[in-house]
Amino acid sequence: MRRKRAAGLVLIGPAVWLGMSAPAAMAAPGDVQTVCASSLTPDGWVDISWGTSLSCGSGTAPNIKQIKQLTGLPVGTTVNACASTYQPAGWVQTSTYYTSSCRYSVVPSFNPNAWTLKRVS
Repeated sequence: MRRKRAAGLVLIGPAVWLGMSAPAAMAAPGDVQTVCASSLTPDGWVDISWGTSLSCGSGTAPNIKQIKQLTGLPVGTTVNACASTYQPAGWVQTSTYYTSSCRYSVVPSFNPNAWTLKRVS
């Protein structure tokens, strides 16, 4: 029994780590994934929050981010996104604001760091 459980953990461990390092190629519109901050946000995705996790290293700086797939969402959809990535083609900023969930640096600032985006085409 122990051998089976250990083998399962050996197989699951890399799958969890791979899930943290890059988004799935076949993500559905609106899917949210958590990745290490060192991963580039792919085209069609935006950062929606930042945090800290031991799974992506140690330290006090935010080292994980949640990203959201915008490709395929219908025209008229609005989303809140961190200003740490550009909005995809077909999306426009309708407002900017500050939120603590989009702090991607340990240096505090209350400057606007987030956008409301709207799909226009």
